[in-house]
Amino acid sequence: MKKRIIEELARELLELEEKKLYRKMVTIESPQDRWVKIEGRWVLLLCSNNYLGLASHPRVIEKAIEAMKIYGFGNPASRLVSGNTKLHEELEEKLARFKETESVLLFSTGYMANIGIISAICNSPEDLVISDKLNHASIIDGLMLSKAQFATFRHNDLEHLEKILKGKKGRRKLIVVDGVFSMDGDIAPLRDIANLAEEYEALLMVDDAHATGVIGERGRGSVEYWNLYGKIDIQMGTLGKALGGFGAFAAVDRTLKEYFINKVRPFIFTTSLPIPVVAGVMEALNILEGNPELIKKLRRNVENFVKGLKKLGFDVKDQGTAIVPIIAGEEERALKMSKLLFEEGVFITAIRPPTVPKGTSRLRVTLTASHTDEDIEFALRAFEKVARAI
Repeated sequence: MKKRIIEELARELLELEEKKLYRKMVTIESPQDRWVKIEGRWVLLLCSNNYLGLASHPRVIEKAIEAMKIYGFGNPASRLVSGNTKLHEELEEKLARFKETESVLLFSTGYMANIGIISAICNSPEDLVISDKLNHASIIDGLMLSKAQFATFRHNDLEHLEKILKGKKGRRKLIVVDGVFSMDGDIAPLRDIANLAEEYEALLMVDDAHATGVIGERGRGSVEYWNLYGKIDIQMGTLGKALGGFGAFAAVDRTLKEYFINKVRPFIFTTSLPIPVVAGVMEALNILEGNPELIKKLRRNVENFVKGLKKLGFDVKDQGTAIVPIIAGEEERALKMSKLLFEEGVFITAIRPPTVPKGTSRLRVTLTASHTDEDIEFALRAFEKVARAI
């Protein structure tokens, strides 16, 4: 019996290979920076979420080491047992001030935050969760894990969203959207969504993973970008993208924080974030708050890159975020583009289904504030060669 199961799994893997959907990991042999070492050679990294270049910042590393010398490496328990420290609480207070909310609760990952929060709030078949069709996989899995009814509306389609709100009843209604969509790089029309949430008495949750540190004049994300302070009930953000670390948080009012502490299973039953991560992220936040020019530099880099790609004939848009999708279409074409770019010294992973819809395989290019003008010119020369080749 066991042998048969393993053979079936092996056949599934072969099918993935035949469909050009097989995945394998690339080994990075250096710090996460503008350039990284892969297979013994240095290549320009254009597919990292290290948007502000803080992952290997000397000040971040120094603070992580300092904290480790005082508190140790880890605190192996959930925060409700013995894993809560003064540093965890200080980071929550600092993030709450940054997001201008009453409180913040830390989570171990954005995935855990999304599945936990959605399934805790909407925990009955009488509840309703409404999600944008292109929301992150963790939100979709949160819908599946909840006991609630759920519906999806066409991407950024406000009329479709209102039709669902009008037509479906729920004891509790929760609308969940990405602030910045991770694969397309576009920004959700949050002001209109917030108005609909108010009109139809629904809570509004925004996944700000790719917005925090990227949009808004001070990098405070979707609420700052749209000036919606006090209008978004739950802001989920990650510490592992623009802030260069690991983990996540929910910026909420005090009632929701206490509810999450008592009801969100991934928070209750998960070991707390390691001390060096907490200290490092705190310093990354200090750097962001003290250097708003990082956001402007990121913006300029995206503008210059998109402008250069358009001159080469690529159909791309600058959507005001750090993400520039280059749609290849079929899986094999995306893989070929990625391979040719790597040969030219540029590393961009090919994104294929089920991460994106079938027929929209792509190169998801991400710029950072640490990329130089020379880096961008190097990348554009590589894209020019690949465009001629295919």
